[in-house]
Amino acid sequence: MMSHNEITTWINEIRQEFSDNIMAFWLEFGKDPDHQGLIGRMKNDLSIEEDAPKGLILNVRTLWTFSAAYRFDPNPAYLEVARWVYAYIMQHFQDKTNGGYFWAVHPDGQPVDTKKRVYGQAFTIYALIEYAMAAADDVALHEAEALYHLIESRCRDQSHDGYMETYEHDWTLSDDLRLSEKDMNTPKSMNNHLHVLEAYTSLYRMWKDSRVAERLEKNIRIFLDHIIDSDSLRFKLFFNETWDCQSHEVSFGHDIEGSWLLVEAAEALGKNDLLKEVEDTAIQMADAVLNRGVDADGGLFYEGNTSGDIIDPDKHWWPQAEAMVGFINAYQISGGDVFLKAARDSWDFIMEKIKDHEYGEWFWKVTRNGAPVNTEYKICEWKSPYHNGRACMEAIRRLGKIE
Repeated sequence: MMSHNEITTWINEIRQEFSDNIMAFWLEFGKDPDHQGLIGRMKNDLSIEEDAPKGLILNVRTLWTFSAAYRFDPNPAYLEVARWVYAYIMQHFQDKTNGGYFWAVHPDGQPVDTKKRVYGQAFTIYALIEYAMAAADDVALHEAEALYHLIESRCRDQSHDGYMETYEHDWTLSDDLRLSEKDMNTPKSMNNHLHVLEAYTSLYRMWKDSRVAERLEKNIRIFLDHIIDSDSLRFKLFFNETWDCQSHEVSFGHDIEGSWLLVEAAEALGKNDLLKEVEDTAIQMADAVLNRGVDADGGLFYEGNTSGDIIDPDKHWWPQAEAMVGFINAYQISGGDVFLKAARDSWDFIMEKIKDHEYGEWFWKVTRNGAPVNTEYKICEWKSPYHNGRACMEAIRRLGKIE
């Protein structure tokens, strides 16, 4: 068991990293002064790709982060950035004809990818709710509610439940359902449902609507009944419409992230029997990740397979962040010191290998031996302050309860 002083020291380290590195970096470099909104892409050396598209995920995740940061630490500069990003999203990403939000826009703000990926709509709800709380903005709340109704009316599989992946601008189902080029072209995925779950949890906390509660509970059951493999305690990743698994990969980062997001969702519902079932599952999932996915240096491998092999030993920034929170969550539930140690090891690995001590923020990924991969971006469609910023805020809150 860590001592009171050790936990206090750890909290202070995280707080400093959050404010002085992560948030300070985005305050200085995130805004696009020429085209409004956020810059599209920045390399590790801070060079900018001027013609890079601006992605919905980058923008809504950054909106979530600065809104949450303002509620966590009411720095007026955080709210200013949140307002800046919110205004850009509503002006350029929102489809004012068909509803929903485009996937990407050109630097001048014109849409370049008008697909409606449910993953992106879910993250938009998540961000709008957080912004509504930070800015006391009822319009943002109503936009989140409207988007929820749109997802439920357009995207839910009425025969087998769950949500289809991708739609065209007019909400006709797309032939290309993939979230990204590396994903399988299947009608349903774990990743999509994880972030619908995340969004609906946040929505239900602020809007106690019985329909949202029903859908949130059903989404939890989708994970328990279809997505979590009962033998290996891992997430299955890609599915056909009837929930037959189509893949053999294991995503350690998603497993540990999902373990705490599922608990968060069950806590929001307040149903004790369901919460107990989810907590038991979360501990088993965290244990499986610890035993199969964590390297000797405390870093989390990116991907394995169902045979137990590590097929991608690189260590990306976001699984390390989620590992710290997920292992703390497992410790809070179980009291197992092994989980708190794993969380601390994750943090130490982040500070030693993932943090960019020269240019700031965190590297996208390092190799197994800890060398930064400089071909990846510091800022891009997929890299924002969301994973690492949220992990810092979550860790500080959670460690403060056991200090």
